[in-house]
Amino acid sequence: MKLTFKLFIAFVFCFQFGFAQENQDAAILKILLSKYYQNEKVIVKNRMQYLNFYCLKAPNNEETFEVIKKNDLLKKNSLEIKKQVNTLVTEDWVKEMGVIFNNQNQYLKSKVNNCLSLEEYQKISIKANENNQRLMIVSKPMYFGVKYCLVKVAFYRNIEHNNGCFLLLENINSTWVIKELLNEWAT
Repeated sequence: MKLTFKLFIAFVFCFQFGFAQENQDAAILKILLSKYYQNEKVIVKNRMQYLNFYCLKAPNNEETFEVIKKNDLLKKNSLEIKKQVNTLVTEDWVKEMGVIFNNQNQYLKSKVNNCLSLEEYQKISIKANENNQRLMIVSKPMYFGVKYCLVKVAFYRNIEHNNGCFLLLENINSTWVIKELLNEWAT
């Protein structure tokens, strides 16, 4: 009887942790979409969308180690962050987009529209035959130090002028806030 109760408690704890992680990812994604789609136009019939969102969570790679070296807070939490570097991520943002846009944030949804695969983005970009198309790629968030998150955002174009950075976020009173942009780059 006691073992069954302990297993039940462990299951509930794991379920809540997984659900909380998904909600945290959705909250992070909402902050990022709001920031980067702020100046984009609402997508209506016959209007071209210039900024598209990539469906898959980009894996965290060795570039994260460079960012850690340049920031004191990240250095203090480097072991926790490095454990989350994984180049084999196969997750997507579909669940989180469902959480964000389920009966709310419809104005933002009208700007983001849908997420795309790389192939879908390339088809749209070729069809438009202009160099103004961008693909926003967001990595899997890395949580550390109880209230911090590190996430990479990159913008891809078929031509040069790609850019990106890491964003350091802090959870203040249950709200994620962008604290700092780290390791900004552009080609």
